[in-house]
Amino acid sequence: MSARKGPYECGLDAAVDVIGGKWKVLLLWALAESPRRFGELRRELPKISEKVLAQQLRELEADGIVHREVHDQVPPKVEYSLTGRGASLNEALAPLGAWGRTHMTHLEATFPRRHPAEA
Repeated sequence: MSARKGPYECGLDAAVDVIGGKWKVLLLWALAESPRRFGELRRELPKISEKVLAQQLRELEADGIVHREVHDQVPPKVEYSLTGRGASLNEALAPLGAWGRTHMTHLEATFPRRHPAEA
């Protein structure tokens, strides 16, 4: 589970604590489509390392956003899906995504992404 800052100042502070990080919102978006296996998520987000993907999924699971289901079969099959809380969080992020789409061109021109080595 991610380190918490302590008592929250407001609801937005709590929400940002849950979705903070480069990949969590993209994982929520991917899982909104349908349950996914680890490998499927890895292919959908090719720039994420396996270590970070596993860590982000564990944190989202600990926060009650993602459900991890292990199917009793050989080889083992594990699927990740959104919980009800995760689906409601994804819905809450929709207006933020719309704002981003509206302003993406301006943001990309004004604040070009740094090279990964600079991050």
